[in-house]
Amino acid sequence: MEAIPRSREYIFRTKRKVSRTGVLLVGIGGNNGTTVLSGILANQKNMTWQTKNGVQKANYFGSITHAGTTYLGINKEKNEEIFVPLRSLLPMLHGNDLVVDGWDINDMPLDEALTRAQVYPYTLQEQLKPLLKKLGKPMKSIYYPDFIASNQNDRANNILPGNKCCIEHLTQIRKDIRTFKAKHKLDTVVVLWTANTERYCEVLRGVHDTEENLLRAIAEGHKEIAPSQMFAVASLLEGCSYINGSPQNTFVPAIITMAQQRKLFIGGDDFKSGQTKLKSVLVDFLVASGLKPTSIVSYNHLGNNDGKNLIEEKQFRSKEISKSNVVDDMVHSNNILYSCPDGKDKPDHVVVIKYVPSVGDSKRAMDEYIASIFMGGAQTIAIHNTCEDSLLAAPIIIDLVVLTELFQRIEWKVCDNKSNNDNFGESLPGSWDSFGSILTILSFLLKAPLVPDDSPLVNALFKQRGCLENILRACAGLPPINDMHLEKSKGCKKKKLVCFFAELRGVLFQIDFVGVNADGWDRYFCLSFFFLLCSVYIFFLPEKLLIKILFFRDKKRSRTSKIPVHKKNLNNTQSISLYIGWVTCSFFFFFATMIFLINYNKCRITTKWRKFNI
Repeated sequence: MEAIPRSREYIFRTKRKVSRTGVLLVGIGGNNGTTVLSGILANQKNMTWQTKNGVQKANYFGSITHAGTTYLGINKEKNEEIFVPLRSLLPMLHGNDLVVDGWDINDMPLDEALTRAQVYPYTLQEQLKPLLKKLGKPMKSIYYPDFIASNQNDRANNILPGNKCCIEHLTQIRKDIRTFKAKHKLDTVVVLWTANTERYCEVLRGVHDTEENLLRAIAEGHKEIAPSQMFAVASLLEGCSYINGSPQNTFVPAIITMAQQRKLFIGGDDFKSGQTKLKSVLVDFLVASGLKPTSIVSYNHLGNNDGKNLIEEKQFRSKEISKSNVVDDMVHSNNILYSCPDGKDKPDHVVVIKYVPSVGDSKRAMDEYIASIFMGGAQTIAIHNTCEDSLLAAPIIIDLVVLTELFQRIEWKVCDNKSNNDNFGESLPGSWDSFGSILTILSFLLKAPLVPDDSPLVNALFKQRGCLENILRACAGLPPINDMHLEKSKGCKKKKLVCFFAELRGVLFQIDFVGVNADGWDRYFCLSFFFLLCSVYIFFLPEKLLIKILFFRDKKRSRTSKIPVHKKNLNNTQSISLYIGWVTCSFFFFFATMIFLINYNKCRITTKWRKFNI
């Protein structure tokens, strides 16, 4: 095999203005829905509450966009690494600014649903209930009994008429989306499924293959159209991105095609929060260390409604598939450990899920890993993991919405014409393109990542995070992380002025961009700052020094003559010139600043990034 190094230069540009964004949750009355909604409200109000460990304050721990950091460089003086918040790389939506609403098959008011979930402590619930009570009940949803467990029937009292797909259901969901968007004056709406796990639908030719066939099947009430697919179709028809937070096969070929034709985003499947996230780390560690996992047994039990729904075999099978495939790519990455071409030496992988009502939302996960080590030895790792299911899923839901909104503002272009390197892509042939409709970049947050047919499936957790982090760094003009620590101080002095302006802009406008081109508007910032300095210089400079610098040009006096050092020694022309200089600099400062501020939100961040291929 011959490996030929190749390089390709990409140009990214990002719109600075963050859209006013809302999220519609399918299953808002469930544990995940009430937890994420209540968490946002608690953060908006800066709530605190008493626990047995002391006073707790609302936070966004568990959210990579709110609590994650990225490597920036090395402090040469202290010989330590510097990290900055990940959200400082690009303008991102904040969780507090999200507008939340949604559908649910149960009509329990949201304040009562919060109590039913038993996720938050009582003292926090009491603070949240008045806020949730104002929001009332969820919107009516659709209920097709064949797709979820029969034990959910007694919960379904807030549903549209009909127990299978129809045009009326699709029309009403679309109307709900439009009403929500208009009511809150939103720029962007993301629809996210956080309802019960459905059984796998049977993907049929003539039904799920094209948009035309799918819409016809919906009109005819075909039995293999799932509720999650109805919400996906309605979202795409209304120009909204759709995220699937459960493991069912929502994204059939027709829905993927619909998203691609409309250049909308879809992402899935199944939130990656507890046991599976840990498994993707541990198996990656074993294989990367040259150890051969031979057996992986995962047992967990939980007592929330998700666990109750998984009692039935069809729904459990959907979850089992998403949990079982998480190690495949790591196994395939090492053909020394796993050399059988037919895959017979793959590790035995068993997943067990049981419903135990008394444990509620605190899922217990117990894993046993057996690995073959040096000279035929065996290593056994046993782990007990108590996962607060909804508290781990809620920040993931927020991240999915925040990143989806961000990626809608990013465009890219391939730069092969090196003669136009300084134009940041504006003069290059070809149009700007957005990311592909299937948001593989969200794999870090999802258990069974949806990927295009021509892309490899990656489940190793830190590879997924590296992909997400390096994309954001590329859009901010930073190099990808390689952990080689080859940073050099040579040449840094030339960039001090540029870095100074970038840092100053970050302080004033709460955005930290370094080494970017902002479509020319940075020059107005620099001009306004320059004229500000001139104004301050003229106004506050000591009078003696100012007059000496500006006006001691009297040809009639000898060079040894006494310098006039007071304003009273200046003639009228000199006095007028002094004040005209100050007023002029102040005017230009004001003018340049206004241009910068007026156009700031219209700007895009444009960066170059080189990717090396083999």
